[in-house]
Amino acid sequence: MRINLKIYFLGLLMITGVCSRAQQNVQFSQYAFNGLTVNPAYAGYKENWYLNAAYRHQWAGFPGAPRTGGVSLDGLTNARDNKVGVGMQLLFDQLGPQQAVSLYGSYAYRIPLDDENTRRLCLGIGGGVTQYSIDGTAMSYVDNNDETIPTGKISKWVPDARFGIYYYTPSFYIGASVMDLFSLYTSATRYSWKGYTYDVIRKTQHVYLTAGTVLGLGETLKLKPSLMIKEDFKGPTSLDVNAFLLLSERLWVGGSYRTSLKLWNKNNLDPRLQQVNAASAMVEFYATEQLRIGYAYDLNVNKMAGYQGGSHEISIGFLFPSKQYTTQNPRYF
Repeated sequence: MRINLKIYFLGLLMITGVCSRAQQNVQFSQYAFNGLTVNPAYAGYKENWYLNAAYRHQWAGFPGAPRTGGVSLDGLTNARDNKVGVGMQLLFDQLGPQQAVSLYGSYAYRIPLDDENTRRLCLGIGGGVTQYSIDGTAMSYVDNNDETIPTGKISKWVPDARFGIYYYTPSFYIGASVMDLFSLYTSATRYSWKGYTYDVIRKTQHVYLTAGTVLGLGETLKLKPSLMIKEDFKGPTSLDVNAFLLLSERLWVGGSYRTSLKLWNKNNLDPRLQQVNAASAMVEFYATEQLRIGYAYDLNVNKMAGYQGGSHEISIGFLFPSKQYTTQNPRYF
């Protein structure tokens, strides 16, 4: 049996942990403008209903490279004092012959900490399902009668849950979350086909730590630095450092740098994966007070740089105006 370049690419990714059969979760470079992607406690932060859509083409020009899309909607319910936020998120991830489609719902209880309604501690939970599938038609083989390769697409559904804490003020936020809580206790991503068993790369538990602030540099200029630490306890610990300038409350310009940290020894980690470095350049433009349009370009600055043309990501966000709720303070996060 012979596999094409897409399957070879998938095999390279599995170096991250053959025993664990897990991967780093989907991450959008523009997560700093939609915190729901990494923390369910973020639901309702903008108070008005907020719709966000993003599409990411990673490692352009590389056969079988990941393609990811997502749509999310979150806002406040009719609960008293704006204490309840809810959200929904649909994600699609294509990796060679493998696909994962996820649907999550989020609930956040937002505890006010001052009379001005500018500081809140939010506790969030989320639940959903992921459909993992393998497309046998994406594979090529020497023997046309080879029965070890599925002739079509086979799939499995896996339930999951998440939990998060989020604290914010008008100029500062800090959050922590645990995603994919059930991933260690499900084995539904093992497929059987005519007596043959297939193990696929699946999501694993992640812990996210995020923090950021906004600093005024003048009447029309603000600086927004932030960071995120992502840990899956199997691959390299990831650190994102971000910095943006806000010009006249309309245009965000900035970037981020992603690298790996060695917080403790991981004996099962391949030495070639110790340095996972990438840089991003981003632009976010508010065409109106409600409409945001964003673009990010990522480039690996390690050995992968010579084998692909970088990653492209676009996003659109729309804040629905509401007569019931009014945002009393600018939402910079």
